[in-house]
Amino acid sequence: MLTVVDYFTYKPVHGAPEAAAAVFAGIAVFAGIQIARKGAALWTTILAATAVAESIGYIFRAVCIDHISLGLFICMNLFLLLPPNALALFNYKTIATVVRQSGVPARHFWLRPRFITWFFFASDIFSFLLQSAGASLTAQKASVTVGRWICLVGLAIQLVFLSLFTAIVIVVARNPLYVVTHHPAHMSAATAKRRVMTVILSTTVLVFVRSVYRLAEFADGYGGKIYSAEWALYVFDTVAILGMYAVYLGFVVVRYFPRHPCEPAKMDEVEMLSEQRRH
Repeated sequence: MLTVVDYFTYKPVHGAPEAAAAVFAGIAVFAGIQIARKGAALWTTILAATAVAESIGYIFRAVCIDHISLGLFICMNLFLLLPPNALALFNYKTIATVVRQSGVPARHFWLRPRFITWFFFASDIFSFLLQSAGASLTAQKASVTVGRWICLVGLAIQLVFLSLFTAIVIVVARNPLYVVTHHPAHMSAATAKRRVMTVILSTTVLVFVRSVYRLAEFADGYGGKIYSAEWALYVFDTVAILGMYAVYLGFVVVRYFPRHPCEPAKMDEVEMLSEQRRH
């Protein structure tokens, strides 16, 4: 019978996964409340749902420490692999929405809103499936090497498409014709766009950090120094995802994408009513 060390190559500590699960559960609640109070579009619930997935992943990790099994190990990997891809999808949808609402005729196919959303989403799904399949195979000693290479291919694909997406974000950010059409009246359109672009660029960089860490982890090999360093997982994966949420929620990015778009002046009224309801 395989032990927890056979699966992880080390004995994971208690405390860290439980704390991470609690923090991400709290983030999910906070994100959900923020989305509801700002009357944000339905697709912005990706933020809350992704935090739930992270929390579940760390719950599985905590359970695996004392009750390891192949099924639990695979579930843990799936739920911890999903969030970066889901948050990348949030970024794709955000840029696609800015481009669509700006009403600028697309001179290039790669600046069409549907292309930005579905092309990069499809690449994300493909990358996620490869990483999931690879992670599942690494759980079995007979297929560790094959699983490692599949994960490497999946992560490499993710990095390539993240690079392409970053280039599109820079084009949109530098072109004054692309604007954030919905923002509070006290805020200028230029300020709103700058804040949204800051959110997307900074969180994309953090996805890069997390993906490069995972790439190095699998390149180093199952049981290698990086894979066996539990602290590295929490620094380059957990903290990176937490950093993304700090940016999303700190900048209140969902406020710029209301479910029922209205004039900027009315947005201030909506926010004032939300504040009154809190008190």
